[in-house]
Amino acid sequence: MRIKVLLALFMVSVLIPLPVLGSEVTAGEDVNPAEGEVPFTVVERTTPSIDKQLWSLAIEMNQEEYDNGTTFEMTTQICTNDGVCDPPVLKEAKVSERTYAISLSPPSDHTYVNWRVKAVYSDDNSTNFPQGDWYKTWSSCHYVQDTGWGGDDYTSDGCATDSEETLPGFAAVVTLTSISMAVAFTRRD
Repeated sequence: MRIKVLLALFMVSVLIPLPVLGSEVTAGEDVNPAEGEVPFTVVERTTPSIDKQLWSLAIEMNQEEYDNGTTFEMTTQICTNDGVCDPPVLKEAKVSERTYAISLSPPSDHTYVNWRVKAVYSDDNSTNFPQGDWYKTWSSCHYVQDTGWGGDDYTSDGCATDSEETLPGFAAVVTLTSISMAVAFTRRD
């Protein structure tokens, strides 16, 4: 019984919205690769990202990596204004010689698009760029718990790009549902 209660409390703590973490991340400022520290160059990147509009990223592999048989894998993750991030998604890139391109349409009420590149070398070793974190493209209208609302499309009336109503307090509803389920399972014992 204690295990079920602890599991329920853990689930609730995971679902509570968290502020943007990271010592070098500033709300609203994109995080990009530093020139010369990665084996590619960003050729195109939509910024800011806009709810339900195509977001694109194209990178060009450096010649040395291309000549050595390196390939890239590109992963994205969408985080929303209620503090929830979707699981990372390995995107199928369109490849044209040294250029890798991906695109997606972020959902309504997203905070930012996370992205990273994995270089897979000819000896099957690999390196993630960045290591341990994500590059970020912020939304044109975003919410961060510690700093509040921001972005090019934020006005005092809300997000100028809102095309449909969002469900405020979504995280609270999920949290209450989790607690209710924990109570129901506990009562069965």
